[in-house]
Amino acid sequence: MIIKDIFNETFSAITVNKVRSGLTMLGIIIGIGSVIAMVSIGQGAQGTIESSIQSIGSNLVMVMPGMQRGIGQQVSAGRGSASTLTLADAEAIANDITLAKAVAPDISRRYQVTAKGKNTNTQVIGTVPAYTEARNVQIDVGSFISEQNVQGLSKVAVLGPTTRDDLFGEDVDPTGKTIRINKIDFKVIGMTKSKGGSGFGSQDDMIYIPITTAERFLSGSDAVSTISISAMDAGSMTEMQQQISDLLLQRHNISDPTLADFQIMNQQDIVATASSVTNTFTILLASIAGISLIVGGIGIMNMMLTTVTERTREIGLRKAIGAKKKDISLQFLVESVTLTFFGGIMGVVLGWLLAFGVTQFTGIATNISLFSIILAFSVSAAIGIIFGYYPARRAAGLNPIEALRYE
Repeated sequence: MIIKDIFNETFSAITVNKVRSGLTMLGIIIGIGSVIAMVSIGQGAQGTIESSIQSIGSNLVMVMPGMQRGIGQQVSAGRGSASTLTLADAEAIANDITLAKAVAPDISRRYQVTAKGKNTNTQVIGTVPAYTEARNVQIDVGSFISEQNVQGLSKVAVLGPTTRDDLFGEDVDPTGKTIRINKIDFKVIGMTKSKGGSGFGSQDDMIYIPITTAERFLSGSDAVSTISISAMDAGSMTEMQQQISDLLLQRHNISDPTLADFQIMNQQDIVATASSVTNTFTILLASIAGISLIVGGIGIMNMMLTTVTERTREIGLRKAIGAKKKDISLQFLVESVTLTFFGGIMGVVLGWLLAFGVTQFTGIATNISLFSIILAFSVSAAIGIIFGYYPARRAAGLNPIEALRYE
């Protein structure tokens, strides 16, 4: 009965001034909704990035240029500035590393590409036939680059579906058509299957040409951008990675591994790095959104202090007929927590609607997890207790005689 009476009194106190109660809850609603929306966007982005990384190949290890050092090897020009990886390095890996299933060097650079009056700026990758196996590339129409194309420096190209759409439109077979890269004509011989994803690094927004053609007509250098190596199985990736490192250190005459002019990464490394970055941004966004929760908590405290002042005579009367300090304190604390509880429920709904709207209108993937909802409710409950404690304590500490005299 006591609990029932407390909740009846709480309901009456909150509904006696609906507008003020609604405005007080608004800060909590906006805060909870913003936190859930930001966390869902961050988690959705992380899932998208991870799936994109997994789609580039299976059991994949990538060798990339490292840091080019200056005189005395004391001055570093930054990661990726070295250009000592060559086709010969890739051939040595293919010949000497028995754990490697497929080895595919590539030269990668963005170019302006034109066709029939249309143009696009996209990634042009000069590579070899083994690229399809190493990077899990599948052909939709036509064929991929052949060894004959590589040996003959053929001016042929394979388009990604996004590049096809940009240059020729959707549902068009691009095989046999001509595109121009860096003022050089290339004949399209195929198109890859879509891997999904969008943005600057989409696997669908690419053009593949023979690596020898890229060396001779585009880059003018035999330095390669990346060497992709597919391991026999997941269990052999670590051993293969070490063997590749030892081989390249020997080939480049480097005795100290810390001075290596290359870097080796596997998919787990890339996923971990991407997850770390997205987690940092998610926490940052959620923290910014969480500021409104503090503002909402201050609003609740302000309302509760106003309520204490308005109900001073009521408090005095209750204490005069036997109510104890803990009863008064509990009454006001329950009112505060109730406000934040209902605000939390509406905030979760708002957060879900915001996440849904972001997905529908921007195409950005979102993922609302149970953890974010539980966290939102926990935070709202904590805010109700923390910001409701002082007004409740102040109400409980009123002198009954002074309270009854209050006008």
